[in-house]
Amino acid sequence: MKAYIVTICMFVLTMSCVAQEPELVRPETLPQGFVLIVKDNSGMANQENPIYLASSINGWNPADEEMMLSGRSDTRWQIVIDRNLHGVGMQFKFTLGGWDREELDGAGNSIANRSLGLVDISQLKPGERPVIELEIPEFRVPRSLAEQVREQGIYRELQVTGDIRRIEVRGGSGGAENATRDLLIWLPEEYNAPENSHKTYPVLYMFDGQNLFEQLPNVPGEWNIDETLTELIHNGRVEPMIVVGIPHSGEHRIQEFMPFGAYKGIEGDGKACMQWIFDEVMPKVNRAFRVEMNPSSTAIGGASLGGAMALYGASENPEIFGKALIESLPMLSNKMALQVIDESESGIGQFYIGMGSQEAGTDSENDEVNRKYVEWAKEVDRALASKSGLSRNQHKLVIGDEHVHNETAWSARFAEAIEFLFPAE
Repeated sequence: MKAYIVTICMFVLTMSCVAQEPELVRPETLPQGFVLIVKDNSGMANQENPIYLASSINGWNPADEEMMLSGRSDTRWQIVIDRNLHGVGMQFKFTLGGWDREELDGAGNSIANRSLGLVDISQLKPGERPVIELEIPEFRVPRSLAEQVREQGIYRELQVTGDIRRIEVRGGSGGAENATRDLLIWLPEEYNAPENSHKTYPVLYMFDGQNLFEQLPNVPGEWNIDETLTELIHNGRVEPMIVVGIPHSGEHRIQEFMPFGAYKGIEGDGKACMQWIFDEVMPKVNRAFRVEMNPSSTAIGGASLGGAMALYGASENPEIFGKALIESLPMLSNKMALQVIDESESGIGQFYIGMGSQEAGTDSENDEVNRKYVEWAKEVDRALASKSGLSRNQHKLVIGDEHVHNETAWSARFAEAIEFLFPAE
């Protein structure tokens, strides 16, 4: 009996020795790489807003296309790290394409950088990648530039000539789909007079609206639209009108205000931005104010990328915008702008183009670039006038002498632009 017991014990001991011991290693040491599978408990990620891996192995880029996770059929997200990290530890976080949309803990706080735990390679076949499962409680909801300046108190007491109203709008494009911002609506002095209670007014929609009526910190100037229009209306040179300033969305400005194409790896989402203006911005303005709703009384304008959007919006939608104010159209959009003009069915009913003679700066080393800017403005003016079938008095090109690319220059040219587009009868 004792011999039998000893035999059984020896068998158990032998079997326990055969059982494979766990072999725990860091995933970064595996030449075959590893797989991350992520569950988004916030529900914010979707096809238009995918999850990105920002980490120490990609310079902490929050929108690296090579580190974009793929959606799975089980509603989770996945990324395969198939590069050999040679044992270099990886720290990381997940984003929705920007640090204003980084992952948070369940209490809405930023989290410490993530790192990978050990994996048991004894359970893997040769060359098999370990699968690491993670969860994201929530993402930060982006704040627009308008929301930030409201918190700082910059928009609390606007010192303007005339009457400024605010309307909160939601959405946008290019990453600003979940943002909110305040439209700034300037009304002429006569708007609130009892005798004008049934009068309607032409309207000018302007991009980068936060710089139209006041000078913000770290900005060289403002458009001075309130002072300029008040004086021109008072002197009978411009008809009384409404101006709607559409502030940009902060870090997403390039993507939101670029009609299409790409610049420095950023894909333009201007088509969606224009649709947002039609669906969200204009209906709210039309309901709240007495605006004339016909193309000849509706203009769209802006400078730089805002000018590109004005050209695009008016060319693509002549039944809505009959006039365009296009300032400092950037040359990065040259093929884009000419394509917009070429693909337009009828062009624009009336337009003004402004450009500085020293857009790139006043140093002599910029002389050649400045010359190209001026020639570029002339080329766009000719192409757009030809496409639109306009006579000389229906379009205007102004080259500002010694004007550079900033709000001060656009302010200096605004009076001539608005008097051309909306002259008093």
